[in-house]
Amino acid sequence: MTPLELGAAVRAAVAAAVHAGELSVAVPESVVVERPKAPPHKDKSKPAPQARGDYATSIALRLAKPAGKSPVEVAEILAARLRSLPDLSEVEVANGFLNLFLAEAALGRVALDVVAAGRSYGTNDAAAGQTVNLEFVSANPTGPIHIGGVRWAAVGDALARLLEASGAKVTREYYFNDHGAQIDRFARSLLAAATGQPAPEDGYGGAYIGEIAQAVLAEVPDALEQDDPQEVFRRVGVQRMFQEIRASLHDFGVDFDVYFHENTLHESGAVQRAVDRLKAAGQMYDKDGALWLRTTEFGDDKDRVVIKSDGEPAYISGDLAYYLDKRERGFDRCIIMLGADHSGYVGRLMAMCAAFGDTPHVNLEVLIGQLVNLLRDGEPLRMSKRAGTVVTLEDLVDAVGVDAGRYALVRSSTDSQIDIDLDLWSRRTSDNPVFYVQYAATRAASVLRHAKDLGIDVPDTADVSLLTHPRESELLLALAEFPRVVATAAELREPHRVARYLEEKVAKAAQRFWDDCHVLPKGDEPVSELAVPRLLLWRATRTVLENGLVLLGVSAPERM
Repeated sequence: MTPLELGAAVRAAVAAAVHAGELSVAVPESVVVERPKAPPHKDKSKPAPQARGDYATSIALRLAKPAGKSPVEVAEILAARLRSLPDLSEVEVANGFLNLFLAEAALGRVALDVVAAGRSYGTNDAAAGQTVNLEFVSANPTGPIHIGGVRWAAVGDALARLLEASGAKVTREYYFNDHGAQIDRFARSLLAAATGQPAPEDGYGGAYIGEIAQAVLAEVPDALEQDDPQEVFRRVGVQRMFQEIRASLHDFGVDFDVYFHENTLHESGAVQRAVDRLKAAGQMYDKDGALWLRTTEFGDDKDRVVIKSDGEPAYISGDLAYYLDKRERGFDRCIIMLGADHSGYVGRLMAMCAAFGDTPHVNLEVLIGQLVNLLRDGEPLRMSKRAGTVVTLEDLVDAVGVDAGRYALVRSSTDSQIDIDLDLWSRRTSDNPVFYVQYAATRAASVLRHAKDLGIDVPDTADVSLLTHPRESELLLALAEFPRVVATAAELREPHRVARYLEEKVAKAAQRFWDDCHVLPKGDEPVSELAVPRLLLWRATRTVLENGLVLLGVSAPERM
């Protein structure tokens, strides 16, 4: 049984106890069952820890107060029902905790379940029915994607895959900022480069500016002779830069369903529609000739100007129009990923959400990612050869490749700043985390390939009751956790949980299984009765490693 299945079984026990009048509580929507830190097997010479066994749950502690009983009393009521389950060899009550010990046959069946499910193992329906718009990267089209944006490319794409694995319908969206002062500075910089002039003081530098300028001249040879050459460089240059950004992201394994142009919000009247909607809701007021939004009523530190006194829209006007546009397109959850320099925007965005009558942190979520540093020889990289000022996506890929780059960016919580040691991540050794996980997947494929070469068939079923070695049990328990890890990572918006699980649970357990459990015959040895169930376990291991890596957008090679 997997942790999710055990959780469902415990919930069913609660429901049955409520129906029988043994407990007077609301049946919880779900019950969390986790692997305890204490070892699963009993040691009669020592006092029992609170949480141990193959799995444990604290549901009795949670229900005790509403039930008007002690945690131990609640746990005993539930334990009496759970002990009848054939997949559990023992149910122990320890200070209100329920410690669950799996029957050997039940544990072995994990391998059968994984193999039977194949590519769908790990999926769930926790987010079924949700329509999600996931906006990430959204770098200004004024230069190559810098390393901070690359973090969101890796994390955002992995999160989209996790939400889809949990049943959500996800649209990946890139907000193309082709409106505003930064585009004017970009156009002036291109024009200066085309005419051999230095970049404007507030403009953009780097070799790419000269490259884009020459590309514009190649496409529009008379650009400098036209009435408004800056507008030509603006229009064609932005499109060229956009094409480069899309190509770079595609090569990094990240593609978007929608590329939304900010400029369309102002050209289509979407800003005015948003203003009219908020006016009708009584959320706007006039002051000093400007039009303001009452964001302080929804927790913001001050009200925000939407239309300035000169009639020009303020920055927040685009946010209002864009959010309303997403909701009108049918998205019930809008998730935006922003860099650490945008943390001050969260309050006003949530106030905006509430002003439209929506629920902050439900209809709108904002995820903030911290900074990324690339290190070489222990020193931070400061400059890009091409961009001139920032380290870019291409710098990362050139140094370590796509797989290592994506894995390095996704394996840490976005709440923390990360330093990526390019020397470490380019090594083909076990201290390189992505190599360690990919090598485990490759080893599993190699064992199965070798078995086939020896004429040993690996069927879809086997006598898994023979899988009783401690290393087999450890690996089976690790594989059983995968569906819960996927569901939790999607719910908490934390793809790094999948990477850490692959490293610390599956790859590590697979290494110990390899070290201690002989599988294939050597020389003239006969094929042992353990060979087929152990090969089935290797097949299940390969499936979980491959499925997990796919969720992170990283390859699971057959050979390395």
